[in-house]
Amino acid sequence: MHDPSMNEPTHPEPLAEIARLLRRVQWAAIAFAVLWLVWILAPILTPFVMAALLGWLGDPLVDRLERAGRSRNVAVTLVFLGMILLLVLVLVLVVPVIEDQITTLIQSLPRYRDWFIGTALPWMERKTGMQLTVWLDLDRIIELVRSHWQEAGGVAASMLGYLSRSGFALLAWIANIVLLPVLTFFFLRDWDVMVERVAAMVPRNQIDTVRRLARESSEMLGGFLRGQFLVMLILGVMYGLGLWWVGLDLGILIGVVAGILTFVPYLGPAAVVVLGGIAAVVQYGDWRHILGVLAVFGIGQVIESYWLTPKLVGDRIGLHPVAVIFAVLAGGQLFGFLGMLLALPVAAVANVLLRYAHERYTHSRLYAGDEPVILLDPYVSNGGIVVTGSQEPDKE
Repeated sequence: MHDPSMNEPTHPEPLAEIARLLRRVQWAAIAFAVLWLVWILAPILTPFVMAALLGWLGDPLVDRLERAGRSRNVAVTLVFLGMILLLVLVLVLVVPVIEDQITTLIQSLPRYRDWFIGTALPWMERKTGMQLTVWLDLDRIIELVRSHWQEAGGVAASMLGYLSRSGFALLAWIANIVLLPVLTFFFLRDWDVMVERVAAMVPRNQIDTVRRLARESSEMLGGFLRGQFLVMLILGVMYGLGLWWVGLDLGILIGVVAGILTFVPYLGPAAVVVLGGIAAVVQYGDWRHILGVLAVFGIGQVIESYWLTPKLVGDRIGLHPVAVIFAVLAGGQLFGFLGMLLALPVAAVANVLLRYAHERYTHSRLYAGDEPVILLDPYVSNGGIVVTGSQEPDKE
């Protein structure tokens, strides 16, 4: 008798393959449309993204106040007022200090110029054998400017035209600044509701996976922001106060720059040594203050290595600094300031998705192959010999 199962195809039908291809094309078209809308609406979306990030940062504190017995509105009001107070403190305490440091830098520029031309350049010429002062000759610079004056005039005219067309953009930025606190308050108040509505749209058979990936992305991004940024803040303050105590007029400004550059490995400490050393040489010209700069650098490295990084960052697998730099630069190039705001969240989600894809790959048939894998029970005894893992029993 003829068996009907012998005529059944062993491979997926062509219609199923076509349907799968159409679904992939559909999702690619949707992703392209979303990116195109983000690029078009970037100036409008910027305050919403900033407010959403602030709402995400403040929501855990709001939830903690709710668990302490306060209502949602009271908790949101307290957190929002705390954000406003922190912003006011930064504007009142930090901005005047930075402004004073920049003024000191501008006033010190002639002294740094004289040191560079009179000391640094001759030393580099002796070491390299190159005539570097020829390229910095004032007459040569004037001749170069005169020879390229027409092109410079065209660029200047283009810039003036751009600025004249950017009047409405300036008004839009002012409107965004005014709109930001209002949007932040509403994001703080309705954050849990918005998360629940987004979760309700996820297919039920994928909800556990999506919830896991969202939780890991939030923990990774939060760990990076809380850990790395707090390390940057503490080191910036410590370097600034240390260089100021050494006696450098620009010590606080150098400390702030070094703190900002700390998220790049070795760049922040190198800024302390290079910028602090140059400032000490130009201002004092003795070894005592250079040794003071090196002492500040050494103390900062010890505190960062043995206390700050283990306590604040720990062993969590976070975003690599190179990935952060690339994400911020790529986001700014593609979508402007909005892209720079979205860079860190997108990098965190991409990192989690890559880890999930690697996990799926290592559990797939493509990775393991088609041959069956025999796993021995680690606690099964064979003739009095315990077999562990894939280890074979001893043969007598």
